[in-house]
Amino acid sequence: MAAVRNERSRSPRKDNGTTTHDDLADGHSAVDLFENNKGLTGYTYDDVICLPGHIAFGVADVELHGNFTRNIRLKTPIVSTPMDTVTEARMAIAMALEGGIGVIHTNLTIADQVKEVQKVKKFESGFILDPICITPSMTLAQLEEIRRKSGWKGFPVTEDGKMGSKLLGLVTKRDTDWIAEGSTLVSQLMTPLKDLTVAPEGINLTDANQILKDCKKGKLPVVTANGQLVALMSRADLQKNADFPLATKDSKKQLMVAAAVGTRPADKDRVRQLVEVGVDAIIIDSSQGDSVFQHDMVRWIKSNFPAVQVVAGNVVTKRQAKNLIDCGADALRVGMGIGSICTTQEVCACGRAQASAVYHVAKFARQFGVPVLADGGIGSPGHIVKALSLGAGAAMCGSLLAGTEETPGEYFYADSGVRLKRYRGMGSIDAMKKGSDDRYFGTAATIKVAQGVSGAVQDKGSIHRYLPYLVQGLRHGMQDIGASSIEDLRNKLYSGQLRFELRSPAAQREGGVHGLHSFERKLYA
Repeated sequence: MAAVRNERSRSPRKDNGTTTHDDLADGHSAVDLFENNKGLTGYTYDDVICLPGHIAFGVADVELHGNFTRNIRLKTPIVSTPMDTVTEARMAIAMALEGGIGVIHTNLTIADQVKEVQKVKKFESGFILDPICITPSMTLAQLEEIRRKSGWKGFPVTEDGKMGSKLLGLVTKRDTDWIAEGSTLVSQLMTPLKDLTVAPEGINLTDANQILKDCKKGKLPVVTANGQLVALMSRADLQKNADFPLATKDSKKQLMVAAAVGTRPADKDRVRQLVEVGVDAIIIDSSQGDSVFQHDMVRWIKSNFPAVQVVAGNVVTKRQAKNLIDCGADALRVGMGIGSICTTQEVCACGRAQASAVYHVAKFARQFGVPVLADGGIGSPGHIVKALSLGAGAAMCGSLLAGTEETPGEYFYADSGVRLKRYRGMGSIDAMKKGSDDRYFGTAATIKVAQGVSGAVQDKGSIHRYLPYLVQGLRHGMQDIGASSIEDLRNKLYSGQLRFELRSPAAQREGGVHGLHSFERKLYA
């Protein structure tokens, strides 16, 4: 009897309607990735990729509300870091107007840091409270150099070249366009006070706007009864800044701002004065936050000023986080040695890969209702998406925002003609000499060991154009993942619906620009 031959089809087995959810689960959950590998490997943002989900909403429907602290919510989950080449009043104002928040750095005297906070709290959209002033004895050549560095065209002329002194006139590009002699004095070129239209101190934005419309001028100085300059208004700024619906404001409708302090006894006086002028949050600035010094400072602030939100850190482990939460911290900064200008891991052999740090600390802190700020390692909108996908309430950015018009410092040009700005780590020797060594417990050290470098970054334009680009990138990223809000993203993370994969070095190369002879990168249009 001939054997019966069983033929097997070479085509794929048909789905008889028995496909399970597990059959369709590509990639890995965060638990699989970060916990089931027994913690043998630390992962950075570039090591992981989020897998796409189902899109059932438009990109404009993505909600980006995130927590800066327990009680401070942001409509844009981006925070400017307390570095002396990133955040002073001008940056903090711009960040708050765009829905984020800025942290004034501590490399300032107490009086100067208090003034920076006051500028933010007293800000009204449209009023320029710190315009560059010049003296009447300045030459045209000197004026052109200031224009080149600042990017501004018009300047108030005061007796001593400072805000708060007597206004003498105004000089604009129109006054100097046809003057070739560089030694010509500003006093010979400016429009004198008698020919200017000025507004009185205390005028509101609506009335000032109407004066600008009626007089058809580009600039409107605001002066006291004694003729001292207290503010400047610009027609162009009024047009640009007319409406900021996302602005981060307190119950008094003032912009919100945070400020950094150290852990020295003298910093308690700094905290007192910052609280007096209305600071909304205190960030305790330390590269390693789990110290008795910071524990004592957190307890002291929460005991004396319970309404003030305290952000503690930096931390990268659950044990560090627990110690600071037990002291009363309202939020945690997560990150150690992973900034573009930070060398802590290289010099001190201590820190943690940022994706792993954010995931583990955020998951632990969530039990106590304490949000975390992913601080460092952010080089693109995609990195912010990954930070939020791993549980962060917001991303704290330094190098990503450095080089914008609102950062401290002047522009200069490289030999190639590229416009640059200085950017340095707070652990660099230059920054330490100005006082940031306390952040690295080096105040009393006779030899200062650098944990950062100084460098330069390319001009990125104004925050008011750059931040909307970052925000739109976030929206697109979350839409691709299938999360309509940060809360939805977090639910997907902890339920295992959000899936990840590790990327090989080849996959990382493939995920960026490749295979071209040359290319031009334009961030936004």
